[in-house]
Amino acid sequence: MSRTVARRCALTATAALGAFALTTLPAAATATPAQIATSKTNGVAYLKSLQAADGSYAGSGLSNEWAFSAFAAAGTAAVDVTPGGDTTKNARTVYRTLLSTSAWPSTSPVVTDYERATLNAYAAGIDPARVSASRNLVADIYSYWQTAETGYFGPSANFNGTVFAALALNGAKTTAGQIRVPQALRDAIVTRLRANQHNDGGWNYSKAEGNATQLAAASDIDMTGAAMAALCVSGVPSTDTDIVQAKAFLKSKLVAASGAFNALFGVNTDSNGWAVSGLNACGINPQTGDFLTAQGKTPVDFLIAQQFNPGGGFKYLPSDTSPSAYASIDGLRAVAGGGFTATPPTPVTSGAPQWVGQTTLTSGTATKLALTVDDGAGNLQVCSVTLTPTGTTTTLGAVLDAATGAATPAGCVTGVAPSSGTGTITALNGKANSGTSTWKVSVDGGAFAGATRQQVINVGDTIAVRWGA
Repeated sequence: MSRTVARRCALTATAALGAFALTTLPAAATATPAQIATSKTNGVAYLKSLQAADGSYAGSGLSNEWAFSAFAAAGTAAVDVTPGGDTTKNARTVYRTLLSTSAWPSTSPVVTDYERATLNAYAAGIDPARVSASRNLVADIYSYWQTAETGYFGPSANFNGTVFAALALNGAKTTAGQIRVPQALRDAIVTRLRANQHNDGGWNYSKAEGNATQLAAASDIDMTGAAMAALCVSGVPSTDTDIVQAKAFLKSKLVAASGAFNALFGVNTDSNGWAVSGLNACGINPQTGDFLTAQGKTPVDFLIAQQFNPGGGFKYLPSDTSPSAYASIDGLRAVAGGGFTATPPTPVTSGAPQWVGQTTLTSGTATKLALTVDDGAGNLQVCSVTLTPTGTTTTLGAVLDAATGAATPAGCVTGVAPSSGTGTITALNGKANSGTSTWKVSVDGGAFAGATRQQVINVGDTIAVRWGA
C-alpha cells in the first residue's frame, strides 16, 4: 500500500453538507451532461458490486459506508440497493441496524466516527438524531465539544474533527430540511475554521491556529475542499474572502494538461474528488472559469478519465490498472455534483419511505439529547445529555435537570429554576430573566419561544436554550 493510499484509508476510517447538484452545465464545460450521466450510471453499478452478501457496506474498521453519500448524490436511494434483489437486506436497513448496536463504533470511539456516520446515515435516508431509541448521532457529536476551546470538536490538534463537525451538524438537516443546530454554535465553529486557514489560502488536517509555522506550511488539496464545504454549509457565501482565497489556492494547483489538482502526494482521484466536492458545496462550478485550464481541461474531466467503463470503478492513481473502492466513492460523489452528503432520493422500492427514524422515546431505555445553552454574553455551552425517559416523550425541565449531573462534557447546566413542577424557566446557570430578556428555547432549529419546564421534548430533538430579548 502506497503512502498516499495509507493516508487516505486512515482518514476514511476515522473522519467523515448539503450537496450542490450540477443539474445543467454551461456550454463552456468540457464534460457534457451525457458524459456525466454515463459516469454516474456506471459508477453506481460499480458501487453496488461492493455490497456484501448480508447487505452491508459498513463494518468494524475500514469500510465502504461513504458509498451512501455517493449513491445519494448520484440519485440512488440506499434502500434500493440490495444483494441479489433481497429487499430484506437492503443497504439502509442493514446500516441502521449496525448504528443502533451498543458495540458500534468501538470501545474507543473518536468524534469522526460519529461525524462520518451522521453524513452517511443522512444520505441513506436515516434521521441521524433518531437512529433508534438509544442512538442519537447528533448528541454523540455534541459530547466531543471542547469547553476550553470553544468551537472545536475532539482534540483541537486533530482539526479534521472540527471540519467534519461542521459538515455533519449543518449538512445533515432535519427530515423537513431545517438546519437543526443554533446559529451561535454555527458561528463558533466558523470562527475556528477561519482561524486555521493557511497563508496560501488552504487548510490541512492538523491545527494551525496560533502557530505561525503551521499557518505558513503548504496546504492539502483534500482538506481544503472539506474546509471550504464546511464553511459554505455553515452559511458562509462563496463570495466570502476566505472562500475566494481557497478557490485561488485550488486554481494554483491545477494541472493544465489534465485538469487534475496536484496534491501534496501527487495527482490522485481522492484528492480531486474532495476538492470538487468542496467546490460543489459552495455552488462553484468546477467546469468553468477558474477551473477550465488553458488546454481545455477541468477537474471533472480528470475524474471521468480515471473511471473504467463500462465497469464504472475509478482508479486511485493515473497509473493504476484496477479500480479502488474509496477512489470510486470519492470520484462518483464529485462527478455527480455532491458535497460530503446529500438529501436521500425518493426510493423506487414499493412502499419504502424516503426517511426512517425512531418516532418516540422508549420508557426505561436510556437515550441522549443534544443541548446548547447560550447565556447571551458569548458563553456557549454544548453537551450531550443522558436520561432515561418514563414515557414516550419527556420535558425540557427533565432534560435540564438531567444535564446537571449527566451531561458530556460536564457543566453544561449547573442549576435551573424552578427546580421542579411546571411553569416558566426563570433562571438557568445562575442567570435570571430580566425584563424582556428571558430564557427561550428552540427545538430542531425552530423559532425561539419562552422556555417552560413542561415544554414537550421528543426523541432525537436538538435543543437550544438562549437568554435574550
